[in-house]
Amino acid sequence: MAQSDTKEIYNRLNGKNMIAVASGKGGVGKTFLSITLAHAFAKKGEKVLLIDGDLGLPNIDIQLGINSSKDIKNVLDGDMPINQAVTHNESLSCDILSGRSSNEVLTGLSDGKLQLLKDDIYILAQHYDRVILDLGTGIDKSMTLLAGCTGTILIVCNEEPTSLADAYTLIKILSAQKKAHLIKIIVNMASTKKEGERTFQTLFKACQSFLNIELTLGGILHQDTHIKEAIKQQAPLLNVFPDSVIVNDIEALLTHITENT
Repeated sequence: MAQSDTKEIYNRLNGKNMIAVASGKGGVGKTFLSITLAHAFAKKGEKVLLIDGDLGLPNIDIQLGINSSKDIKNVLDGDMPINQAVTHNESLSCDILSGRSSNEVLTGLSDGKLQLLKDDIYILAQHYDRVILDLGTGIDKSMTLLAGCTGTILIVCNEEPTSLADAYTLIKILSAQKKAHLIKIIVNMASTKKEGERTFQTLFKACQSFLNIELTLGGILHQDTHIKEAIKQQAPLLNVFPDSVIVNDIEALLTHITENT
């Protein structure tokens, strides 16, 4: 067996092929990044699964304009096994496990149900090259539990003080759970690379001083008006605006992730 095949099997068995995307607050581009990452990996020939793990306010279906008859609520209710709740999305060239698209939220689940969901996702992930898990904002137990089954946790923030403060709180909790080594920071909506680096350094210094951990910068994503337009069209950015500024940032992020997993 080739060394690359051995590494791939190891990664799948240990959740290393799973990427959680999280943020301390809403409105920082977390779901957009999850969708675009899944699409970008799929365009490189990987078999990809995108999971809407925001149990409070799922919105992958809204951003993509899809209405699935099967979703994660069916799994939690025991109506079907998790693999049967997965649907294929042609526009992204990947599979999707949707969140509950109605107004019914799934917060407040028992620890037992959350653990079963985590186990189901972990088993399902072994059938994919890459799994992108879009988590809810904030610091509830569902977010931290699901993040723990992944090999990488991308925490998305921007330069706003509230975003940095909430990101710090999230990092503090994950650090207490011995997951700090999984974290990579994504600075979104940066006006320039220099500004993005400055935002990262602000968070880096706070975590170094008060948590005694040194963060890793996963990537800087520039401001790009095409993002809002793609979301408005409910279409993947890489399909409708393949030459937009942020595409290069996404490619750099993919390279960083691939080289470090």
